[in-house]
Amino acid sequence: MRRAGLGEGGTGNYVASGYSVYEEENEHLQEGLRSKVSALKSLSIDIGTEVKYQNKVLEEMDSDFDSTGGLLGATIGRVKQLSRGSQTKLLCYMLLFCLFVFFVLYWFIKLR
Repeated sequence: MRRAGLGEGGTGNYVASGYSVYEEENEHLQEGLRSKVSALKSLSIDIGTEVKYQNKVLEEMDSDFDSTGGLLGATIGRVKQLSRGSQTKLLCYMLLFCLFVFFVLYWFIKLR
């Protein structure tokens, strides 16, 4: 009993066509993988550039905070010097002035 295309005198078209279908399917899947890999590659490159940019921004913020901390420390030191001396009247005036400025700013912001 012979099967179609597999006999002794057959050309083997059945086997060849099956192989060709698998080959086409593999090539199609391969193209899908290529597109996914290229998408992942571009995404990872974009993530890398974003990470570098964010690190740069964080370093700049760190230096800004350091300089602000130094300025604030110097200002606190001056206020402590004022409080140690006999200039308590001047310190009270300065505190009242700061409160006045805050209330004016609050009022100005409320009107907008």
